[in-house]
Amino acid sequence: MRLVFHKRLFPATSDFVSRPRPGWPGVALALTLGATLAGWSPAAERRPNVIVILTDDQGSVDANCFGATDLHTPGIDLLAQRGVRFTQFYSGAPVCSPSRAALLTGRYPIRAGVPGNVSSQQGQAGMPPEQVTMAEIFQAAGYATGHIGKWHLGYTPETMPNAQGFDHSFGHMGGCIDNFSHFFYWQGPNRHDLWRNGVEIQCPGQFFPDLMLAEAIEFIERNQERPFFLYFAKNTPHYPYQGDPQWLEHYRDVPYPRNLYAAFVTTLDARVERLVKRVDALGLAEQTIVVYQSDNGHSTEERAHFGGGSAGPYRGAKFSLFEGGIRVPAVISWPNRLPSGAVRGQRAHACDWLPTLAELCGVEPPAELDGRSLTAVIRSESAPSPHDVLHWTTGNSWAVREGDWKLLGNPRDTSTKDSPPPGEPLFLVNLADDPGETKNLAADHPDIVRRLKDRHEAMSRR
Repeated sequence: MRLVFHKRLFPATSDFVSRPRPGWPGVALALTLGATLAGWSPAAERRPNVIVILTDDQGSVDANCFGATDLHTPGIDLLAQRGVRFTQFYSGAPVCSPSRAALLTGRYPIRAGVPGNVSSQQGQAGMPPEQVTMAEIFQAAGYATGHIGKWHLGYTPETMPNAQGFDHSFGHMGGCIDNFSHFFYWQGPNRHDLWRNGVEIQCPGQFFPDLMLAEAIEFIERNQERPFFLYFAKNTPHYPYQGDPQWLEHYRDVPYPRNLYAAFVTTLDARVERLVKRVDALGLAEQTIVVYQSDNGHSTEERAHFGGGSAGPYRGAKFSLFEGGIRVPAVISWPNRLPSGAVRGQRAHACDWLPTLAELCGVEPPAELDGRSLTAVIRSESAPSPHDVLHWTTGNSWAVREGDWKLLGNPRDTSTKDSPPPGEPLFLVNLADDPGETKNLAADHPDIVRRLKDRHEAMSRR
């Protein structure tokens, strides 16, 4: 039997599981459907908790465990030590809103109705309400669901978090805020943007990452006796770079703007570490799956001091479909239930988290997903990638990856403010031979170009 998800079955209220509903198969049935030996067993224990940590504009290699040896990131490193670290993990898009839509729905952004960034203006809609989110499938299974941090998927009652499956929501609805005033300053007039459950609140002068941490800990402590799903959507290291004074001092001899960015990454990491250690202190470590991912590559925008982040050997940055814009840090940890200290090089995608977590938790996912479960890959380094083909679009740019071959259409290089345009409308690369995407092979392999272009056109019509 398969549960079919309809938005009308997911009201934005916290007492959903306590009220009988005509035609609804009941919580007991929902708690057994979909349970697998790969994850939760209904006869053995309660469902695991889930914490999804999504960072903002963190570079492809920007954690110590991902190769940035100049960065102090003990919190991210702890998750990697306890879990599985991916080296070929891709975001759903090279920019904020569509990458978040991909993660929360398990669908490519163009199919989730979010092909590009949505407005940061109150009253503007975003992701279509009929899209089924990760929060809704966990809410239906009896989980307490919480959103803490950045949203950027709609700024109307129908498209804000409480209408998208979250019992509790705290954070900002637009693309970014100043971390002390909680104002959006980048498209005047300046606007205050801090909300709790749809009600604007005022916390002037309080550092937003600390507010997020306190809210997340309170949510976990309040719900520790039942399974919970927490979407901890950090707004860091997205501009404005506002690192802790101690980390600004720590990195004072690092060249600008890496010093400012590095301080903000470590400021981010310190809150991740505190959150994980609070979970440990509550005795919930072995009951809690933690996913960590950046939404896209680092920014080279003027407001981000034209850089500071790093894509390591990869070309591109935020807004680009070269690897540096979409290849991101990613980890999954579940102590004593999943491998620890493991590394996986198989191709994986942000859309995969929804079906993966659904399988591990015994929760039925919605139909028609673009993501595929990664449980086999997580458990075995020899398991094949669940993807033969991956697809991205942003603006008029697009990319298709099939095996080691990747074709980019109308590519844009955002590595630095002075990056030259590629010059060719079609750019073909073999990533096994040229991970830095330095040489265009399109003229040498017209058959591969034709095949991948056909793939793009077919996937764009889905």
